[in-house]
Amino acid sequence: MFASLSPEKADLGTMDAESLWHPLVQHKSFSQKPPKCMTRGVGCYVTDTNGIEYFDGISGLWCVNVGYGRQELAEVAYEQMVDLAYFPLTMSHEPGIRLAHKLLELLGYEGKVFFSTSGSEANETAFKIARQYHAQTAPAGSGPRYKIISRYRGYHGHTMGALSATAQAERKLKYEPLVPGFLHVSPPYYYRFGDGQPEDVYNAACLRELEQTILYEGAESVAAVIVEPIISGGGVIVPPEGYLRGVREICDRTGILLIYDEVVNGFGRTGKMFGHQHWGVEPDIISFAKGLTSGYMPLSATVVKQFIFEAFLDDPGSDSHFRHVTTYGGTPVCTAVSLRSIEILERENLCERAAEMGNYLLGKLQRLLEHPNVGDVRGKGLLLGVELVKDKASKTPLDSDAVASVTKYCMDKQMIIGRNTNTIPGFTNVLILAPPLVMSREDADRLADTLCDAVFALSSS
Repeated sequence: MFASLSPEKADLGTMDAESLWHPLVQHKSFSQKPPKCMTRGVGCYVTDTNGIEYFDGISGLWCVNVGYGRQELAEVAYEQMVDLAYFPLTMSHEPGIRLAHKLLELLGYEGKVFFSTSGSEANETAFKIARQYHAQTAPAGSGPRYKIISRYRGYHGHTMGALSATAQAERKLKYEPLVPGFLHVSPPYYYRFGDGQPEDVYNAACLRELEQTILYEGAESVAAVIVEPIISGGGVIVPPEGYLRGVREICDRTGILLIYDEVVNGFGRTGKMFGHQHWGVEPDIISFAKGLTSGYMPLSATVVKQFIFEAFLDDPGSDSHFRHVTTYGGTPVCTAVSLRSIEILERENLCERAAEMGNYLLGKLQRLLEHPNVGDVRGKGLLLGVELVKDKASKTPLDSDAVASVTKYCMDKQMIIGRNTNTIPGFTNVLILAPPLVMSREDADRLADTLCDAVFALSSS
């Protein structure tokens, strides 16, 4: 029975077990050992209720790009709350206007920005825009272009449409059937499926599969292709050179819109402001969240090129406008904080710092490849993955308990790292590093040394 205790008298662990439903974890053990409760964050470090300080090697949920404890972000939020805490974007407000303008300036093209509160919502918005765009531009008598193609291992969100685009079986387990019209193709996963062939040959095979799928489905029925430039939660899968260019060319030939999910990749994480800039290939629609505010406020954005927006223009009273609204999308406070977070990224050259520190950390982690259970070390900027296997020849994923022992070893050393849990059955074997972009060289040394010690401890366990 629920124990009715005042907050002053109650133990936080007991209150947690009795009241709070945590995402992505089984709760049965929490009555004996509640999850860690954090109370403070500064830079790359968070402190729990016992006063123990941890290095956050995953930036919360890949989002605290400028680091914890930025007083100026708190001050911006306070000042905006005093002036105008809330007003919907059915009208307008200055922070929303300025942030939309800034995003288009950073992207370097004309378009429009629609604000929401989460990455899932940003992708849902993108799907609805893509479908409505085609409905309003298709030749008379054409059938609907409604299908969305994504890649296996990709993650695009937890709401029903975004989950339908997500191609991770464990995320969808017990929630199906999902939204119709979502299809999946193989990811460009050269380490696991390259089979020793030249990278460009493998790349061409991936693109052929995408084009063949479009052909089989009928291009005239496909609205959009959505990709993360670098697949993130699915295992930090970096595409071969030429892959994104090939996807762009296929979409151009078939009249299909290309959506980039930059929810994780964006705002310096990969060593450039946006992940796709490594390959110089622009999308038609792009979704942002997480690093958009560095996790300080809930905000996401869906950006479309101008030609898409123009398909929604008509006289008042028509049904061609975008009939979609979110109560908290783009509030004055969230957009003001985002503007300042982006200013910090630029002022402190944190994109360049992520590139520099990412290269340094990746170099430090190369010694892991000497271990028989390490198959691959990969990534860009401060988005890195270490794939653990039973042996290098078969590439059979290391079992989940062994992988968990590595993350536990790191936690015991006050070092938080991630792994790709609740994704593909039997393939939760990639360790993930995505620390705040303010990480120092000393932090990188400690992170690399701790992780290497944890992995090499596998040999003696």
